[in-house]
Amino acid sequence: MRGTAAVLDLSPGAGLVVDGREWTVERREPHLGRVQLVAADGERQAVSFRFLANHPGCRASSRTAAAGPERGRQVRTTGDLPRERRELALLRMAHLLEVATGFRGGDPLRPGPGEPRTGYDPGTTTLSQRRLAKVTELAALDPQQAKLLGLARVGYRTLIRWERDRRRFGLAGCADGRWLRESGGHPSVSEQVREALFAVREETRYASRVSMRTKERMVHRYVRERFGDGVPVPGYDTLRRVWREWFGPGGTRPRYARTVETVFDGGHVLVHRPGQVVALDTTVLPVFVREGVFGEPVKVHLTIALDVYTHSVCAFRLTLVSDTAVDVAMLLRDVMMPLPMRAEWGEDLEWPYPGLPAAVVAQFAGHKVAGLPFFAPETVTTDHGAVYRNHHLVEVQRVLGCNVLPARALRPTDKAACERAFGVIRQLLFEQLPGYTGVDVADRGADPADGPLLTVEEMEHLIATWVVAVWQRRALGEFAPGWDPDGSHSPNTLFAASFAQTGFAMDIPSPELFYELLPTHYVRIDRRRGVKIRGLWYDDPKVLGPYRGERSTRGGAHPGTWVVRRDPRDRRFVFFQDPLTHDWHPLAWTGMPHADRTPAFGDARAGELMKKAEAAGLRPRSDRELLPVLLEMLADVAPVDGWRGQPGRSGRIDRARETAAARTAAADRPPAAQQAGPVREVPWPQQRRQVEEAVDGERRHRREAATVQAPAGGPARPLSAAFWDGNPLLLPADTDEAPEPPR
Repeated sequence: MRGTAAVLDLSPGAGLVVDGREWTVERREPHLGRVQLVAADGERQAVSFRFLANHPGCRASSRTAAAGPERGRQVRTTGDLPRERRELALLRMAHLLEVATGFRGGDPLRPGPGEPRTGYDPGTTTLSQRRLAKVTELAALDPQQAKLLGLARVGYRTLIRWERDRRRFGLAGCADGRWLRESGGHPSVSEQVREALFAVREETRYASRVSMRTKERMVHRYVRERFGDGVPVPGYDTLRRVWREWFGPGGTRPRYARTVETVFDGGHVLVHRPGQVVALDTTVLPVFVREGVFGEPVKVHLTIALDVYTHSVCAFRLTLVSDTAVDVAMLLRDVMMPLPMRAEWGEDLEWPYPGLPAAVVAQFAGHKVAGLPFFAPETVTTDHGAVYRNHHLVEVQRVLGCNVLPARALRPTDKAACERAFGVIRQLLFEQLPGYTGVDVADRGADPADGPLLTVEEMEHLIATWVVAVWQRRALGEFAPGWDPDGSHSPNTLFAASFAQTGFAMDIPSPELFYELLPTHYVRIDRRRGVKIRGLWYDDPKVLGPYRGERSTRGGAHPGTWVVRRDPRDRRFVFFQDPLTHDWHPLAWTGMPHADRTPAFGDARAGELMKKAEAAGLRPRSDRELLPVLLEMLADVAPVDGWRGQPGRSGRIDRARETAAARTAAADRPPAAQQAGPVREVPWPQQRRQVEEAVDGERRHRREAATVQAPAGGPARPLSAAFWDGNPLLLPADTDEAPEPPR
């Protein structure tokens, strides 16, 4: 049956989602025009075919509609493969590429030793012959080696299935489904043991911390008292692993955990077709423009994507800073997307190419399309910048199905067309605009930033209009094609001629391509705060509600995690794909009050903010710098007199007894003997100093009585004073002077 969006599978065992609830088809009754549905809780109902076909909230469940590892979870990626499995997947891909192209690397311009081998030469064999040769080759391997390499029992249909998955998923499609099987299951944990684990969790949640061995014994006690001795309980290692997966490692102290817990709801390449080679390059725009926030004159970077065959500027980008990997990915996406017509453009700038009417292209694109070619690039040539050599761009070229190859070192001819295009655009357009800065500083005017300047948006609109109206129609001159060297051609005519030669594959990518080109993060969903990406928390109760605190069924290198996409240019949102519907949802930053009132900020803004905070005196200080402040604070709230190491209860009682005895003795004295005055209570630290002063005074009195004359320099010093005059660990300095006699 065909619904409003897709075909519904009503075979027994298929899954359906009706109004957000999942049902399973138990049996079909075509003679009555209805099916019997059963829910997970055992509820059954009979519905008609007409009801399911016209119900707006009915769709096929991804748990049964998807194939293999994609059932009920997010689409697999190359990052899910462990390192050893990735090497096996690369080995499979090499065999598939040899079958498809005759070369294990997949590039005829970079053949390996002895390639193409006999039986795999695409010039003398067919695809079926190469597949049969590969089946024979793999069957001749040692059975044990073939099993270890994942190449055992490979047949003709297996190669076809692998090739289909490789074209769809890239390297991840070459992986065995058993390598990425569903994770998180523990068959030995029965429902009784599960109940015991949650009961022990609640019992120990607010109690004092106990070891995992104690929790294991509590599980045994609970199972024995509730269900008897016949229920098996897993061993300690299994219970410990399950406890960590379900409740976390538990490294937080119980007291701190209670306080934070809250209730939560090769050679010369002959380019002979469009899209075969696309050159990317970035340059500083030789024109001052005004940025749209403060209106200051700034220099921007211009990045273009030039089709080497037709010399069409398929896409371009203006950025205030140097382009990043995301900018390059979105630029390649623009190459594949048809350019929409703008309000100021007339009908002469609409899609002009014969063989494909503009109405047909507009019908597939959803809007009127301007006269600019769009296609899927095969090879992208770049320079050796770091933006083109990172893990993100490797994933981007896998998603787009293209090869990003840097130009050869010391070979400027690899991107000569792009450099020449920059020079021509500068002569034909930029030199005539206000704010032109010249080729270099020596050619710059007195003050090119003074005067009326275009804004960044106006400059982007001007370049787009100029590319469609002028560049695509301009005669190429010496860049004529090889099949008509004396003819006059423009980028538009070359692209139109390619229709008759190679045809045109109008493959417009889906909007979901935007999310697939963003950087990937493997995270866990917190029960209270959502997901944390690069130090910021993002949440949406409606989207993450069913998955809070739950582990993903993702296996491989990132078991139990969820995939979240981040746009480095705008950190206000991240994007999450629902595992059931496979729809993308934005997750807002929890610190953002209103999206329309909060300005966009990117990854670079965090570093800039820390620099400004340091300049304002807010830089982080070390413990040594903060020690005086800490001691001053502790002197007020926790003085030393309250320490446990001070005199205890017995010591305080002894001091009180001494004071009381002194008061009693003073009261017992006769009036003539009470000249000493009343007894004053002295704190313990002062009493200790009084004792030390009394001992030093007695020793000083004895020395004075033993000497004939008083020593020079005043009264005698305490005996312990000489020890602290200097560091006793330092060696005496080397000097010729006689040592000073001791005092």
